[in-house]
Amino acid sequence: MASDIEIARAAHLLPMRDIAAKLAIPEEALEPFGKTKAKVSGEFIANVQSRPKGRLILVTAINPTPAGEGKTTTTVGLGDGLSRIGKKTAICLREPSLGPCFGVKGGAAGGGKAQVMPMEDINLHFTGDFHAITSAHNLLAALIDNHLHWGNALGLDPQRIAFRRVMDMNDRALRAIVTGLGGRANGTTREAGFDITVASEVMAILCLATDLDDLQRRLGDIVVGTRTDRSPVTARDLGADGAMTVLLRQAFQPNLVQTLEHTPAFVHGGPFANIAHGCNSVVATQTALRLADYVVTEAGFGADLGAEKFFDIKCRKAGLEPAAVVLVATVRALKMNGGIAKADLGHENVAAVEAGLCNLGRHIENLRQFGVPVVVALNHFTSDTDAEIAAITAYCRNLGVEAILATHWAEGSKGTEALANKVVELAEGGSARFVPLYPDEMPLTDKIETVARKIYRAGSISFDAAARRQLERWQESGYGHLPVCMAKTQYSFSANPALLGAPEGHTLPVREVRLSAGAGFIVAICGDIMTMPGLPRHPAALDIHLNADGQVEGLF
Repeated sequence: MASDIEIARAAHLLPMRDIAAKLAIPEEALEPFGKTKAKVSGEFIANVQSRPKGRLILVTAINPTPAGEGKTTTTVGLGDGLSRIGKKTAICLREPSLGPCFGVKGGAAGGGKAQVMPMEDINLHFTGDFHAITSAHNLLAALIDNHLHWGNALGLDPQRIAFRRVMDMNDRALRAIVTGLGGRANGTTREAGFDITVASEVMAILCLATDLDDLQRRLGDIVVGTRTDRSPVTARDLGADGAMTVLLRQAFQPNLVQTLEHTPAFVHGGPFANIAHGCNSVVATQTALRLADYVVTEAGFGADLGAEKFFDIKCRKAGLEPAAVVLVATVRALKMNGGIAKADLGHENVAAVEAGLCNLGRHIENLRQFGVPVVVALNHFTSDTDAEIAAITAYCRNLGVEAILATHWAEGSKGTEALANKVVELAEGGSARFVPLYPDEMPLTDKIETVARKIYRAGSISFDAAARRQLERWQESGYGHLPVCMAKTQYSFSANPALLGAPEGHTLPVREVRLSAGAGFIVAICGDIMTMPGLPRHPAALDIHLNADGQVEGLF
């Protein structure tokens, strides 16, 4: 079979007016970016918000492994499958970050015959949203240092500035830096650092805001640091919120594209799931729900991170009630959770599958805590054997959950027809009774412990002393109602990426906490998680180039 980029290059795409027409979006509501992508106007979006909502389907996965799970591919394949069986469907995805694209993970536009198009554009600069977010974030960072330089009228303590700079690239050398070197004319000398753009609070704000007024309010609420008396200084105090909103005005509009089978797809926003909340924008999801009968969206990484944050942050804040959850697993990933090395995954090993099924079972148990019905999508690889597949389906049957083989990578929507019919059965069965994991009024430390114990199955939680004191201060300062955004490794239920399967009784270390007052959550950084990733020994960037015909090669 051809590679993803070869399939994408050979695709026949419809004009955007035809894709928009599938959702009854008039051509005049589109702002074209070339022939195959467009933004939807804010006026149109505002006018449809009173319409009835369609059904929201979340696609999540077991813990990711180097073997691959194919969550985005399954999201796209399911959306095409729902279209195939006659459902008016829209897909909602995050935009890929350049850091992973040029690092080790690659892009995030699906794969095989289940891709969103144009694949190269989506995985690279797309419509410039990430550049706008980076610019707005760094404008605020520049205004902070400028304020210090010109007298610091707000009394901001240079040692307590919490707002770092960002860039959309993996660069470990920028994690910790010193700014203002070279004399007084170059500003105040202080320690600083960079995060990756997808970890920016501005990114989270854009993805949680409901309109431009809400966007500016949230931007103004960003706490950039404190005075010596620990009173907060905000972006609004610095006068930054207006200019930041201007930079984000166009980026706030959702991007409309299409799948290989011409299902409409909104690709908008992209916060990381381990160091942010990992969901596409609320405005894209809410708009899609007003235009389609079924909306298929995904949450980043495994269900312990992405799905929990989707439920406890995005759904809580946006008033969303998912109708069903699709939990993606692969034979290969379950073998790795069962202790098999990547090099040996091509050989049948039912015992390893059975040993790794505890990871799948733990995610099923966790998802049921939120009151939403679950179906398992078994993303098919050609190396899978009938015996291995049978072991998984039998295990799921014993848990009262159906596991359905999905062959969308090779067959497109034909390979997800059975999965689509099951999703409709669950969604229209009326059994969903969505509830978040914890109430708003629960204290912050208790919220962290609740996620740690109920989702990660930790035996204890170890708070850094400074982190605990900071949580207590925020609780007293009126931030106690906020949800928590757990930042930890995606590879394990624990904070140890090597601890696969379904560990329990471990200790979860909370080493740092950050206030995202504008986004509306508290970030708890657990273990050695980095908010600025580094590149691997052989980055994907080394294999990306233009061929003799000027076409992109090496992007995946």
